[in-house]
Amino acid sequence: MKNYLIISGLALVSIFASCSDFADDFLTTDSASSLDEAKIFSTASLAEGAVNGIKIPFGDTESYRGRFLPWYGMNTDTDWYNASESTSSDKADLATYDAKPNNSEMNKVTNVWATGMYAGIERANICIRGLRAYGNPTPGSDLGYLLGEALTLRAVYYADLLKAWGDVPARFEPITPETVYLAKSRDLIYKQIIANLGEAATLVPWPNGNAATTSVERVNKAFVKGLRARLALAASGYQQYPDGVRRSNDPELAVSKMYPLALAETREIIASGTAKLETSFEGLWKKYNQENTSAGGESLWEIPFGAGRGRMLFTFAVTHTGVDQYQGNGANRGGQGGPLPTVFYDYDTKDLRRDVTCVPYKWGTPNSTVLTNNFPTAKQELSVLNRWFFGKYRYEWMSRRVTSTNDDGVNKMYMRYGEILLMAAETANELEGPAAAAVYLKMLRKRAFSAADQAQKVEAYVNALGSKTAMFNAIVEEQKFEFTGEMERKQALIRWNLLGSKMAQAKLDMTDLKNRTGAYADVPSTLYYKYAADNESLVIYGLNRGEFTNPGAGYTSFNWTALSDSKINSLYRNNPDAKQFWPIWQVFLDSSNGLLVNDYGY
Repeated sequence: MKNYLIISGLALVSIFASCSDFADDFLTTDSASSLDEAKIFSTASLAEGAVNGIKIPFGDTESYRGRFLPWYGMNTDTDWYNASESTSSDKADLATYDAKPNNSEMNKVTNVWATGMYAGIERANICIRGLRAYGNPTPGSDLGYLLGEALTLRAVYYADLLKAWGDVPARFEPITPETVYLAKSRDLIYKQIIANLGEAATLVPWPNGNAATTSVERVNKAFVKGLRARLALAASGYQQYPDGVRRSNDPELAVSKMYPLALAETREIIASGTAKLETSFEGLWKKYNQENTSAGGESLWEIPFGAGRGRMLFTFAVTHTGVDQYQGNGANRGGQGGPLPTVFYDYDTKDLRRDVTCVPYKWGTPNSTVLTNNFPTAKQELSVLNRWFFGKYRYEWMSRRVTSTNDDGVNKMYMRYGEILLMAAETANELEGPAAAAVYLKMLRKRAFSAADQAQKVEAYVNALGSKTAMFNAIVEEQKFEFTGEMERKQALIRWNLLGSKMAQAKLDMTDLKNRTGAYADVPSTLYYKYAADNESLVIYGLNRGEFTNPGAGYTSFNWTALSDSKINSLYRNNPDAKQFWPIWQVFLDSSNGLLVNDYGY
């Protein structure tokens, strides 16, 4: 009862003070009616403040901001924690399939499980109950939009709980003394949130359909349908259950039902014309780093962070060794994760995504005697073969200078149009064959190659995929080239039943790269570099396969062989298919009245 009162009280108080406009209204309302749920959820301006409050837990210190987004998704066959071999803390355990229930980074009552996800769910449940009871939330109305947004935000929290922990408790009503302790209900949750998103899609407009949906920080119909498609594929896909890796036994979550749903949703998004691929892949990521949140482009929805909250670049950007001309975020920011060293060499050399995604350099120690815009100037410096960086996240592409020492304020791009095309291709291939899938795969690859290369790299390549198996394998590879660094690969490999085999192959591939054998025999062991005219950007020769010859005067040689067996083996410490999910942390097991247990070998 004590826990129930604390949880409910905090949820209500924090919802009622979730944004400044709402707080102003709340504080000027007479005390006799200020806590009247009927008044709050029948008044659009008040209800909007409450629904905005559902998003507050995303930014809590040990929630998405500092625990879930920095750690969920590593390690796969495309990316890894750059210190996976470390044993100095419990951080590496989270990435290497070796997390324990008492993990020192996670085993706290303030962890994302409680103060992030279930706190957000409780906020959503209160809003949904109030809007249904008092709001008359019809399609096209402000209160209807808010109900659709609340349903969608609750689905986001549940989607992330399910992909991180597998089975979790289902709460679809505000907590009561009778529901403080609940058992786990994976399939029930999938069915409920897929149905909820179907309802939400009738309530929210397409991007730019109302004032709220002009920004990707608010929910729109394209995102709702895209998330519904993603969840349909996850629910019907392979995943670890207590009795092994398999698909769900629930007939309502069968491939025969979920794939047609996902195909219909993605086709409706494409047909709507309300979202699109950005013209260039580099342009997409420059727009993201410049924090352009206008709807109607490629980003469908982003987890919103204020300028002093969120750690996307702090965690994943190309490393900056110190405070320099591009960032004031602090020393050694970025670089926590990066592509596997093989990924750069797996791209077609003409693929325009390669050099955006995989960066082999960091920004070195700033020179305090040479100032740029009144700040010490740093130059690019080559890293080592076993430590690449994600080029999708770059301080140097931002429009503002980060001054917070702990956060950068850049949003998390939660879903983008490229995923819609790949889901459409995958489901069309399964249901209608490779010819139906080809149109969507071509749309994605056309952006990846220059016009001069498209006849061979797009048309000929895709047209040669004459079987369902060949098309599926191509889609699996395309997902790798399109999404490395976005932490989407792990769930995709799990639902395809490829996690274990792909990661085992990744170790073999890295061994071949280390030895310069097999598919990596033509990768140079020496790089040559010099500085461009700006005296900060590197010009590198030797990164491409077959570039063995010294390019001549002005270049400095650099050894490109740092990749050891111990580093390779750190990709995973246990069979990934036996530990697809994190364990529920011990603090939550201890307070569950015996209803929560870890089923996956922990």
